[in-house]
Amino acid sequence: MTKVSYQYSFHQLRESFDLENGGSITKPVIAYHSYGTLNEQKDNVIFICHALTANSDADDWWHGLFGRNDIFDWDKHFIICANNLGSPYGTSSSKQIDPETGLRFGMDFPFFTIRDTARLHLKLLEDFGIQRIKLLMGGSCGGNICQEIAYEWGERIENMVLLCCSSRETPWAIAIHESQRIALHSDASLYEKKETAGEKGLRACRAVALPFYRTSVSFKLRQQDLEMDKVRDFRAVSYIKYQSDKFVNRFDAQCYYGLLNALDTHNIGRGRGSLEKALAEIKANTVVIGFDTDILIPKIEQQFIAKHIPNAEYIEIKTLFGHDAFLIELDDIRKHIKSKITL
Repeated sequence: MTKVSYQYSFHQLRESFDLENGGSITKPVIAYHSYGTLNEQKDNVIFICHALTANSDADDWWHGLFGRNDIFDWDKHFIICANNLGSPYGTSSSKQIDPETGLRFGMDFPFFTIRDTARLHLKLLEDFGIQRIKLLMGGSCGGNICQEIAYEWGERIENMVLLCCSSRETPWAIAIHESQRIALHSDASLYEKKETAGEKGLRACRAVALPFYRTSVSFKLRQQDLEMDKVRDFRAVSYIKYQSDKFVNRFDAQCYYGLLNALDTHNIGRGRGSLEKALAEIKANTVVIGFDTDILIPKIEQQFIAKHIPNAEYIEIKTLFGHDAFLIELDDIRKHIKSKITL
């Protein structure tokens, strides 16, 4: 399939950006991809929030939803996806050079939250003079960020689609993140000020997480060994090793550590009375999509969100692929969005 034409750009804030938990980032940089053209009224905006380790090129990982008369139609809409705060793909992060030392910030990069990432995205939109969003959409961590944006902008968000996310990070997910952080800490190089810091720990960290993104059935379907008498060199082992090596080649251990910490902070109700009260303030026409086999962020979390956002509907998709289904089951995702939202 042909890749969509896009603009990859960087935007630097003119002022320092204060963080929710204290501290600030001096004139942070935001990397973003855009597709299509912003109209004169600046009201044809689709804003996509990406998942934890994705990047701002949404056509790379949601390519199947891009196209004329599809969800992301660049002829009709100005589609923008900003790289998350702390990510290694262009926005200010641990990879940034500390002007005081001349070295990368590394593990000294300021502590930030999911709410900080949402606020940084909004600063980007405000600097563009954008005041309304036609569709706000994100899966997993991206869905968490969407909730914060929808709370802040209220009626300025017309439609929203949330996939496989929660209103608050669960103890189960936080425990998985801590298991990953322990794996990162097992690498003594994690605190070094260099690009290769923590690579061995990052490889182990990815191996810990991968099974939670899928299901035992999907592993049996795709990683089952056909040889009945095999006792070593299993396909599942090769798969985990391959994916872990691939992740090390594309990501950054110190960035990942900061992103895991940020993900733990997700709580739409913090400082707002309760989860229910905060969700009730969201005005967007909302579709919440859950996947029946998701063990990382189970469907009960999406059902809770849909119950408490006033104009929300819960839709469940059956899948063999667990949490990662939001990147796989595109035909069903498209069908349900088109049946509930007019773009």
